[in-house]
Amino acid sequence: MIAAPCFVISDAHLGAADIDAERKLVAFLRHLPGRAGSLLINGDLFDFWFEWKTVIPRGHFRTLAALADLVDAGVPVTMLAGNHDCWGGDVLNREVGIDYRVSGWAGELGGWPAVVEHGDGLREEEDRPYRRLRTVLRHPWAIRAFRLVHPDLGSKLASGSSDASRVHRARDGGSGLRAVAMDFLGKNPRVRLLVYGHSHVPALERAPNGAVYANPGAWLDAPTYLHVSPDRVELRRWESELAQGHALDAIDRIPQEALPDA
Repeated sequence: MIAAPCFVISDAHLGAADIDAERKLVAFLRHLPGRAGSLLINGDLFDFWFEWKTVIPRGHFRTLAALADLVDAGVPVTMLAGNHDCWGGDVLNREVGIDYRVSGWAGELGGWPAVVEHGDGLREEEDRPYRRLRTVLRHPWAIRAFRLVHPDLGSKLASGSSDASRVHRARDGGSGLRAVAMDFLGKNPRVRLLVYGHSHVPALERAPNGAVYANPGAWLDAPTYLHVSPDRVELRRWESELAQGHALDAIDRIPQEALPDA
C-alpha cells in the first residue's frame, strides 16, 4: 500500500535538466513533510544512474539529500525505474532509504486499486526494437560488464546514448500510451487507477468503465505532478508561492459496483 495523499512525479531527467528544474524539485521535496502521506517517483528521475561498487554519478547530491531527509521525516518514497535509471539498487535503497523497484507496481495507491508502470516498451509495434534492447541492457551479465568500465568513461558513454534516445515529448503526442492504458483498463475492471510516465505528456482521463488513466508529465519540461487522495486524482503544477500547487485538472472517483468473484 502507498499511503494517501500520494504525490506522483515522473521524468525529471536530472543531469539533462537545467539547474532551475532541479532547484524546483528540491523545493518541492522539502515541501512534502506534513502534507504527503507518500511520494511515488515513476521513473527517469535521473537521465543516467548507475551504481558502481563505491561510486555513483555526481551532480545529484541535493536531490538525494532531500529524498533522504523526506524519508527521515516519515514520508515513504517509492521509485520505479525508468528506461534511463534502471541500474540502481543498493545506494538508493540502503543509503537514501527509498523503495527502489525495477519492475512496475500494483496495489492500493492513495486509496485506489492501482497499477503503476513507467511506460517504456508498452506500445506493441513502435516499441518492439526497444524491448529487445532493454532485455540486453538489463541482463545481469551486461550490468556486471559495465561495472568494469571506469566510471568517467562509463558515464560519458551512457550520456551520449541518453542524448540520442531522449525525446522531450512523445512523437505521437502520448496517443500510443493512452491507447495501451484504455485497453488495459477495459480488460482489468478491478484496477481503478492506472499511472504511466515516459511520454512526457500530462494526462488525466476517465476510461469508459469509470476508471482513471493518469500521467504526471515530465518534471524536465514543466514541474507537474499528481496528487492522489481516496476520492480524487488531481493534476497540479508546482509553484513555490502556492503551498499546494496550481490545480490543472481533477477527476473524482466513481463508486464501483461490486464485481463477481473470478
